Amino acid sequence: MSKFVVSARKYRPLRFKDVVGQEHVSNTLKHAMISDHLAHAFLFCGPRGVGKTTCARILAKVLNCENPSEDKEPCGTCGSCKSFDSNSSFNIIELDAASNNSVEHIRNLTEQVRFQPQQGEYKIFIIDEVHMLSSAAFNAFLKTLEEPPSYAVFILATTEKHKIIPTILSRCQIFDFKRIQIDSMVAHLSSICEEEGIEAESDALHMIAQKADGALRDALSIFDRIVSYSGDKITYQDVITNLNVLDYDYYFKIVESFLTEDLSGLLLLFDEILKAGFDAHLFMNGLSEHFRNLLVAKSAAVVDLIEVGDNTKQRYLEQSKATPKGFILSCLHITQKCDVDFRFAKNKRLHVETALIKMCFLNSVREATVTSTEQKKNAEPKQVAPVPKPLNPSASVSIAPTSIETKVEKPTSVASPQAKVTSSPKVVEEAKTAPSVVKEVPDKPYLAMSKDLMKTSKGLLSQLEQKVEKEVVASGAKPSRLSYENLKESWQKFIDSLDSPSLQNHFQVAELDLEGKNITVRVPRKLNLSAIKEEDQLLIFLREDLVDNHLMMQVVLDESLLKDVIDNAPAKPLTLKEKYMLMAEQNEYVEPLIKRFGLKPSN
Repeated sequence: MSKFVVSARKYRPLRFKDVVGQEHVSNTLKHAMISDHLAHAFLFCGPRGVGKTTCARILAKVLNCENPSEDKEPCGTCGSCKSFDSNSSFNIIELDAASNNSVEHIRNLTEQVRFQPQQGEYKIFIIDEVHMLSSAAFNAFLKTLEEPPSYAVFILATTEKHKIIPTILSRCQIFDFKRIQIDSMVAHLSSICEEEGIEAESDALHMIAQKADGALRDALSIFDRIVSYSGDKITYQDVITNLNVLDYDYYFKIVESFLTEDLSGLLLLFDEILKAGFDAHLFMNGLSEHFRNLLVAKSAAVVDLIEVGDNTKQRYLEQSKATPKGFILSCLHITQKCDVDFRFAKNKRLHVETALIKMCFLNSVREATVTSTEQKKNAEPKQVAPVPKPLNPSASVSIAPTSIETKVEKPTSVASPQAKVTSSPKVVEEAKTAPSVVKEVPDKPYLAMSKDLMKTSKGLLSQLEQKVEKEVVASGAKPSRLSYENLKESWQKFIDSLDSPSLQNHFQVAELDLEGKNITVRVPRKLNLSAIKEEDQLLIFLREDLVDNHLMMQVVLDESLLKDVIDNAPAKPLTLKEKYMLMAEQNEYVEPLIKRFGLKPSN
C-alpha cells in the first residue's frame, strides 16, 4: 500500500502566516494574544475548505506553546507542539458534532472541562460542524460556554451559521472566513509545484482555481487529480480535458463568427461543442460570461475583474477592441433571454441556435436601422416660421430675399392674378430669427445609439423576432392563434384533461386576463394559488395549443374573487327536514313511500 499523502493534508498550514487568504482572521487573533485580550469562546464560520479548522488548530497550538515567537507563532519544537503534531495532546480535545450531537456527548464534554490542563496554561475544545448539535445539546452547552473556568477555551467551527441558535452566537466572538481569491490560490499552487518539482502552465493553474469555487481544499484535490493524470508537467489542455471544461477558444471563435457573420461556421462550431458532450444550457451561460468579460475588458481600470490567466486576458483585450460596446450589450440581452426561456423550449438545440442566429446578424440589422433612421431624418422638411396672411388680399406686399426657404401658397381670395405678394420688414425680421429644427446626425452610429441603448436593443430584437415569425409562416408553420376567447378555450381544455376533480375545482375558480403575450391568472385562495403553480405542464400546454412560444404567465392572489365564489356556491341542506325535502324533489318515489309506511320525517 502506497504512503501517498494528499496535498490538502501534506501542505496544511502549521503557522498563521501560512494560512492563505484569511489574513483578517489570523492578524486579529495574534493581536488579541499579544495584548492579552483573548476571549474564551470563538465561532469560525464560512464556506468549506477555507481554513476554519486549520486556524482553530493553530490557535490551540499557540496557546499552549512553551516558546512562542514575538508575533505569536508556534515554535514547533517544544513538548506541547510535538504532542499536538502527533495527536497525543491531552489539553486539546476535538469533537465532531456531526456524529456526537446528543445531550450525552455534551455532558461528557462538560465533565472534561472540570479537569485542569496537565501541561500548559489552557485546555482547548475544538467542536467542528457545531450546527449539527441538537436543540437539547445546545441548551445543555449554554451555561458551560458562558461561564467556563479560566483555563478553558472553546473554538466552534461551522459552515452554516444561520442554524446556530442566537443564545450561542451571543456568547462567542464570531470570525467570518471568506472565499479564497483566485490569485491567492494560484500563488499557493505555484509554490506547491516548485516544492514538488512540477512544471505547470499559468492558465492551467487558473482553471483549477476557478473550478475550486473559492475552496482551497477543493483546489488541492483537483491538483492531485491532474498530477495523477498528466505527471510532472501540467498543461492547460490536460486540465480542460480531465475536468471536462469547455475551452475559452470556442467562445473566441464564436464571437469572431458573429463579427464576420459566418453562419455556416457558427452552426458547425456549435455542433462540434454538442458532439463533445457539453450541455447547450451550460454553453449559453458560458457565452454570457464571455460577453461580460469582453465588456469588462473595455476599461483598463476594471480589467483585473477578469479572473483568467495572462494569455487568455490578453486575448480578451484584443477581441474587445474589435467588438462594439452596443453589440456586446445586445448579445448579453439575447443570451439572458435564452437562459430564462431555455427550460420552456421543447427543442433545446433549436432554441439555442435561434439565439446564435440572432446574434450573428445583429450587426446587419443594427446598420440597416441606423441607415433608415438617417434617411428619415434627411427626408424630413425643415421647419420654418409661418408667414402671416395679409389683411387686405389686394394689398401689394414686397418679399425681401432671405436665406430661409419659404413656400407661399397662392391666396384664393385675390381679385387680380397679377397681384404681387410680398412681406413686410417685420415679417422678414421674424423669419431671420426663427430657429432651425434640423437635427444633426452623428458620424458614429454606435455612439448615438449608446444614449438609448436598451430601447434600441429591444427594437432590434423585435425586428429579428418579426423576421423569424415571417419565415416560420412562409415555411408553412401554423400562425399564432392567441386571443382572449382562444385562451379561455385552451384553459377549459386543460381543465378537462385533469383526472382529479378537486384539482379541476382549483382551475375553475380562476379568472384570466390577457395583455399582449402576458397571461395573468387571478385566484381567490392561497390553496388555489399553490395548486396552479405546481402544474408545470400548464404553460407548455397553452403555448402549444395557442401556437405561441413567447407566452408568459403569472398567478396572483385576488381575495376580491372570494365573495363571488361563496355567492355562486350551491346551498347545502343542513337539517334533516331540508335533506328530506331535497330527496323528495330529486326522486318522485320518496313521497309515496313515506305515506305507504306511515312514516313522519324528523325536523
